[in-house]
Amino acid sequence: MSQKSKRELSFVQKVERSISTTYRERLWTPFISAIKKYKLIEEGDKIAVCISGGKDSMLLAKLMQMLLRHTDFQFEVKYLVMDPGYNKINREKIESNAALLEIPITVFETNIFDVTEKVVKSPCYVCAKMRRGHLYHFAKDMGCNKIALGHHMSDVIETTVMAMFYGAQLQGMMPKLHSQNFEGMELIRPLYCINEQDIINWTKYNDLEFIQCACRQTSRSEITAEENCEVNVSKRKETKELIKRLKRINPNIEKNIFNSVHAVCIETFPGYKAGGEQHSFLEDYNEDSSHEES
Repeated sequence: MSQKSKRELSFVQKVERSISTTYRERLWTPFISAIKKYKLIEEGDKIAVCISGGKDSMLLAKLMQMLLRHTDFQFEVKYLVMDPGYNKINREKIESNAALLEIPITVFETNIFDVTEKVVKSPCYVCAKMRRGHLYHFAKDMGCNKIALGHHMSDVIETTVMAMFYGAQLQGMMPKLHSQNFEGMELIRPLYCINEQDIINWTKYNDLEFIQCACRQTSRSEITAEENCEVNVSKRKETKELIKRLKRINPNIEKNIFNSVHAVCIETFPGYKAGGEQHSFLEDYNEDSSHEES
């Protein structure tokens, strides 16, 4: 065997090397940073990495796999794919990508799409809620105490802007949450500090193709996927375009929005909501010296 043959890497090795070298500062470093900063993984955790088949969740699965392989930190990972009723093309694409990236997935089936097809009002909301519930339930049955989702920094930024522009409230997206309905379970978001564009660039760099949307009717066209989803998807697209335009004027706009949700000056707001209850600055106005003119 020649020296050249010995050095030749397999496809999955090249993908992993791209994460640890070419995209180290854009993917691996912020991934590790989020885990440490927000204490997303603890000793002894058993984590269900939830894979939808899109670029974000597939990258998350590969990052978790690499972390598990290279760290002395003891935890377990299960790679969980919930089939809510995918069409044949999407189901096969998820399975083939998992095999290509050597991710050992566990697939379980539900009838979520059959149920939500009959929902007239907010089918996407109902679908998302049902999907989350099934994931928690199956993960808990597998002995997991956490589920990991592929939400990234761009999701955090867009959610913050959308909540203000369309929801009339200042609301963020947390890096981890305790489940209200499944005792002892947590949701974590290890891609929290990774920008979506860097995921897209990594995908193109490795000539990877992932499904665009979970909807049964979705073809492999991104335009078709967006047409088949609810109004909030078009609002998110609108928000993406707005941020893109603002970025041309201020290149730091994404970083500034992201950092702003970590530095909220609550004493400057006339009202806020906590624990499901609305509060006013008037509640402690006379006793609080912070409401003095500077």
